[in-house]
Amino acid sequence: MTKKEQASQNSVKKTFNFKIAGVPYKLKTSHEEQTVNELVEFVDGKVNEAMAVTKNSSFQNAAVLAAFNIAEEMILLKQRAQAELNKLEARALRLSEDLEKSKISATPKA
Repeated sequence: MTKKEQASQNSVKKTFNFKIAGVPYKLKTSHEEQTVNELVEFVDGKVNEAMAVTKNSSFQNAAVLAAFNIAEEMILLKQRAQAELNKLEARALRLSEDLEKSKISATPKA
């Protein structure tokens, strides 16, 4: 299969029917079924958690609270990932500098 055929096959959108907190939805996506199932389980769990702590159990309030919780998790993960990348970049720079210094000191003197 050529790259173009693979790209075309990967972009084929399938329709999935699912429920979030008992509310039915339909989604058209090129994601695999397993990925969609994971997303649905995650969001459904977050909305159900939020509904358990909202006073009036309003689906809209729970959905917004769940969205905030998901956004918070995502932002914190991005911040941690960026901090780790910064550490790795600093370490790579130090290693590169050490390597350059070792090349200079290993150069035979005439």
